[in-house]
Amino acid sequence: MALLSPEFFDDDVARVARCLIGMRLLVDGIGGAIVETEAYDRDDPASHSFRGPTARNAAMFGPPGTAYVYRSYGIHWCFNIVCRPGTAVLIRALEPLEGLETMARRRGLATPTRLCAGPGCLTQALGIDIGHNGLSLLAPPFALEEGADLPVDTATRIGISRAVDVPWRFGSSKSPFLSKPIK
Repeated sequence: MALLSPEFFDDDVARVARCLIGMRLLVDGIGGAIVETEAYDRDDPASHSFRGPTARNAAMFGPPGTAYVYRSYGIHWCFNIVCRPGTAVLIRALEPLEGLETMARRRGLATPTRLCAGPGCLTQALGIDIGHNGLSLLAPPFALEEGADLPVDTATRIGISRAVDVPWRFGSSKSPFLSKPIK
C-alpha cells in the first residue's frame, strides 16, 4: 500500500475528507479502513478555527497532514487531520481491521461494528489522546495508507449547531461500521 505525501493534505478540506474514505489508518499498528469523515473549513462557523488561532486549536493551523486532537464535551477525544491552515477532517468511524483484541479491551466491548463507530469510540479504540496532538500523520505512531476504493455518499454533519445544512459528512453508506446511517 502506498503511503501518502504532505501534498495530499494541502488541498480543499472537503476533497480530502471524501478521498480519505477507504484509506487505512493505523496507530501503533492498530486501526482499519476509514468509513466516515467530516470536513471543517476556516470560513465555516461550525469549525474550531472560525474565530482564529487559540491555544486549543493551534494544531489546526499547523502543517498539512498534522493531527489535531481535542476533548469533546469534556468526555472523549476527537481526532482530526489538518489540511490547509485552519481546516481539518474529523475522522468519525473506521472499519476495524488490525488489533481487534486491543481495541475490544480498550473499549470494553467486542462487537466489531461498535468498536470505532463515532469519534470518541474511535479514539478510545486506537489509544489516541492529547499526546498525539500536533504529530505528523506521515510518521510513527501513525500510518495512513491508500486502501480500498469505496463508494462515497454525502450528508450533513452530526452534532453541530451552526452550518447544519452543509453536506460535508462523507461515508460509505453500505458500511455497517458508520457512527450513524447516512440518509
